[in-house]
Amino acid sequence: MSADEVAKAFVQHFYQTFDTNVAALSGLYAPNSVLTFEGTQVSGTQNIMAKLSGVGQVKHDIKSMDVQPSQSQNAIIIFVTGSIKIGGDNPLHFCEMFQLVSTGPGAYYVHNNVFRLNYGL
Repeated sequence: MSADEVAKAFVQHFYQTFDTNVAALSGLYAPNSVLTFEGTQVSGTQNIMAKLSGVGQVKHDIKSMDVQPSQSQNAIIIFVTGSIKIGGDNPLHFCEMFQLVSTGPGAYYVHNNVFRLNYGL
C-alpha cells in the first residue's frame, strides 16, 4: 500500500472508531506512544486511552488530510483537519497530526499524536 492509501484507511478507521467505541483505539497505540491533547502531553497506551476516553461522546467530520513521508521509510506523517461535536454541542474546528510507524508489512502504530481545537475561525 502507498502512504496515501495507508493514511486514508487509517483516518477512516481512527475517527469511525473514536466516534463509536473509543476503547477499541487502544490497539493503535504502543507503550512508547505520545499524545499531546490541547497542550497536555501523556505517554503510553493506558494514559492515552484515559485522555481520549475522557473527552466523552464525539462525532468527527473530516475536511482534509495531508500525508508526508517521515525520516524513515517505515513511518508517515498524517495531518487532518475537520470539525468535532462533543456531547452533541455545536461543532468545533480541529486539527490533528499522527506519525504512524510500521511494525511489519501493512501494520502500523501511532507513535506521535497531536490534537488541537481551532478557535476563532
